[in-house]
Amino acid sequence: MAIIMSGVPVANSVEDEVRRDAKRYSETYNRKPGLATILVGSDSSSANYINMKQKKASELGFHSPHKHLNDNSTTKDLIEVVESFNEDELVDAMLIQYPPPKGVDFEEALYHVNPDKDADGMHPLNMGRLALSMPGPIPCTPAGIEAILAFYSVQVSGRHVVIVGRGLTLGKPLSLLLSQKRDSANAAVTLVHSGVSDLKQITLQADILISAAGVPGIVSKDMVRRGAVVVGAGVRYEGKKLLPDVNEDVEEVASYITPRVGGVGPTTVAMLFRNAISSAFRLKELTK
Repeated sequence: MAIIMSGVPVANSVEDEVRRDAKRYSETYNRKPGLATILVGSDSSSANYINMKQKKASELGFHSPHKHLNDNSTTKDLIEVVESFNEDELVDAMLIQYPPPKGVDFEEALYHVNPDKDADGMHPLNMGRLALSMPGPIPCTPAGIEAILAFYSVQVSGRHVVIVGRGLTLGKPLSLLLSQKRDSANAAVTLVHSGVSDLKQITLQADILISAAGVPGIVSKDMVRRGAVVVGAGVRYEGKKLLPDVNEDVEEVASYITPRVGGVGPTTVAMLFRNAISSAFRLKELTK
C-alpha cells in the first residue's frame, strides 16, 4: 500500500515560515502586511473560502481588507475595486475569489491587477515570468504540489512527470514549474489532457503522475505503473459532494499518493500567503 502524502504538515511548515516573515515585516515597517480579498456574488462555497482565508490571514499576522460585491455587479464594478486596491499602499497583495457570477469577466478583472500584487500568481505577466524562470508569484496549487513532493523526499529531478490536465490554473503552470532547473524540479514533463485517445499508454510511463483534469475517476488503478508516485489535484463538486480525479484503488499500486481530502488543498492556501508576504517585501524593494 502507498505511503500517504498528507498536505497538512507541509502547509503547517510553510505557514510557520510565513508567520515569522509577517512578524519581521511588521517590526521592520511598523505595519502588518496586507492581503485584500474580493468576493462577487452570493455563492456560499466562495463565501466560505473567503471566510477561511480571512481567518487564516489574522492567524498569520496579516491585515486583510475585504470587499463584497453583490450579484448584480458588473465587470466594471469589479475592476474599480481592483484598481482601488492597486492604489492602496496598505495592500501588498490581493485575490479575486473564483468563480464570479455569470456576466462578470474574471480574466478582464485579473488583467487589471497590479502583477506585483497578484497573490494567485495568475496574471499574464506572472505566467510569463514563470515561463522564463523569473522571480514572481507562482500559482498556488502548482507551488503546493512541488512543496509536497519535496517534503516527502520524492525525487523529481531527471524523472518522467505526466500531468493530466492542461488548465491555466494548474496543469500548464505546473508543467512549467516542474521542468525548471532546480533540485525540487528539473523533470521531463509530459502534459496531456482528457481527450487524448491513448491516455493510459502515456500515464503508465509516468514515474510521477499528477491528475489535474477535474474529471472524476479519470485515473484508475490500471493506468498507474506499480511504484509510481501519484498526486491527485483535480476535483469536481456535485452539490456538496467532492469527486476526485483519482480512484481509491490507485493506492494499491502507487508508492506514494496524496489523500483524497487534506492533500493538495491545505498547501494551496499556504502558498497563497507565501506569495502575499513575498509581494509585500518585493514592493518595498521596488519603492526604495
